[in-house]
Amino acid sequence: MSKTTIIVGLGSCGLAAGAGKTYNEIERIKNTDKLDFELKKTSCIGMCFREPLVEIIDDSGTYLYGNVDVTKVDEILEKHIKNFSPIQEYIVKSDKFDSPDKDFFEGQVEIALRNCGHIDPESIEEYESKNGYAAIRKIANEKLKPEDVIQKVLDSGLRGRGGGGFATGMKWKFAYNNKAPQKYVICNADEGDPGAFMDRSLLEGDPHSILEGMIICGYSIGASEGYIYCRAEYPLAIKRLNIAIDKAREKGYLGKNIFGIENFNFDLKIKEGAGAFVCGEETALIASIEGERGMPRRRPPFPAESGLWKSPTNINNVETFANIPWIVFNGPEKYNQYGTEKSKGTKVFALTGKIKHGGLVEVPMGITIKEIIYKLGGGIQGGKKFKAVQLGGPSGGCIPEYLSHTPIDYDSVNATGAIMGSGGMVVMDETTCVVDIARFFLDFTQKESCGKCTFCRIGTKRMLEILTRITKGEGKDGDIETLEELSHSIKDSSLCGLGQTAPNPVLTTIKYFKDEYEAHIRDKKCPALKCKELITYDVIPENCTGCTVCAKGCPVNAISGERKQLHVIDHEICTRCGVCFTKCKFNAIKLS
Repeated sequence: MSKTTIIVGLGSCGLAAGAGKTYNEIERIKNTDKLDFELKKTSCIGMCFREPLVEIIDDSGTYLYGNVDVTKVDEILEKHIKNFSPIQEYIVKSDKFDSPDKDFFEGQVEIALRNCGHIDPESIEEYESKNGYAAIRKIANEKLKPEDVIQKVLDSGLRGRGGGGFATGMKWKFAYNNKAPQKYVICNADEGDPGAFMDRSLLEGDPHSILEGMIICGYSIGASEGYIYCRAEYPLAIKRLNIAIDKAREKGYLGKNIFGIENFNFDLKIKEGAGAFVCGEETALIASIEGERGMPRRRPPFPAESGLWKSPTNINNVETFANIPWIVFNGPEKYNQYGTEKSKGTKVFALTGKIKHGGLVEVPMGITIKEIIYKLGGGIQGGKKFKAVQLGGPSGGCIPEYLSHTPIDYDSVNATGAIMGSGGMVVMDETTCVVDIARFFLDFTQKESCGKCTFCRIGTKRMLEILTRITKGEGKDGDIETLEELSHSIKDSSLCGLGQTAPNPVLTTIKYFKDEYEAHIRDKKCPALKCKELITYDVIPENCTGCTVCAKGCPVNAISGERKQLHVIDHEICTRCGVCFTKCKFNAIKLS
């Protein structure tokens, strides 16, 4: 009989939902009642919409409990642990029976996320129990040459998971071919879009996979030093990375002649970034590590030729490095069984927005947007109509509902005007104003512009001013054409990916939702009823009971009417604050 184990998810999402209190309560009851089970910690399990999550593993099976706040702990321990009776209505996943959320897991293929939610990220032994560091050992035992490892990465078809999707093996090959005496490996863990949630979860949940991927890269290109560039706003990720690095050094996995490979010396450092979005661009990132202001430079030369301190440098993002040990250990043939002809393997997405099941999912390339949203994501909140999805982060594009059959692969996504990016997927429903969404994302990229390129610095500002005017009902003829002209000028004149992609939200919303722009400009109406200055509040006569609640709640006395009589809203006085709409219990206020 094996010992019962209880595992609590303590990633940032779980901690924000109260998982720390849940863990402490389980520990308290365990000690007080002298219960015989092992209590362990893990990180994000991906099912963020059910946090806090608690997994119980016993002789009868595996049971994942969702929404376990402190009020449920005593009941679960009493019934499941003491009386061997699982509480099925609290269970969101089990190998013993179906659960309401089973679709969230069906269709997922975990490669990058293979250990997240399954191991204690602060335990190197648990990582090793899951074939951790087996890939680099395989390289050492089979005496694979650097070019052999690079060929495996090339054969896998792995493309960079952080942005443009450049072939990872080809990138390594460029750095390998440069015979400079000093080379560097950098992990870009600073992407500042919704997809960065995925990067953070990997760093928090499986830091050793990133370390092993970087070690393999270091061996392959001939580098002796690596940097993990991680934003300081990720304290838990940095904490667990530091623990992982220390334990890897203790075991001799970092340092000199590691894994018995003669003359292979490799060590790692963490560089904490200040959270500048532009530092997701590799040359700006390099500048930041060197102690300079994070600003991009013209390429060529590319980092593989002249990167960190003018030495050949290879840069990949978190998810890319997490895939490397799996590919080397299992073989490229197994990896490229997943995906499409030009987009092999799997991709992790961070689902957010107006979706029922927000969280992390890892799916084979080639799955459609619609499958992700309706099967894994559970569909749209509140039964609303699906309108669009923003794919690729703030610099991504909006893909409309009628293109939701688009398969997730680099070429198909790029053809829509969006980008894969690092995997942010923001779902929008019929109440979302796409003009305001374009303004929102452009506001972010405009603020994050380093200012080096004139068109990016000033052009995005002019675009933001136009979009702001449009959402306030001050749009004018020619605004759409001006936005398009500025967009193309910014894309053509910017040095880095931030400027080159910043106009994407504007261009795609104009392309697919031009009628909404025209409604804002010509009709002074917001079809989604979101832009405050373009909304009109009126009383529905047949629903109004004259209860006076709306009139009493109005902060500017724009509503008049006697008790039990029809009330009227004065549009000249109304500030469109929405208090009347919120307070009315009889659905007597309408928006138009």
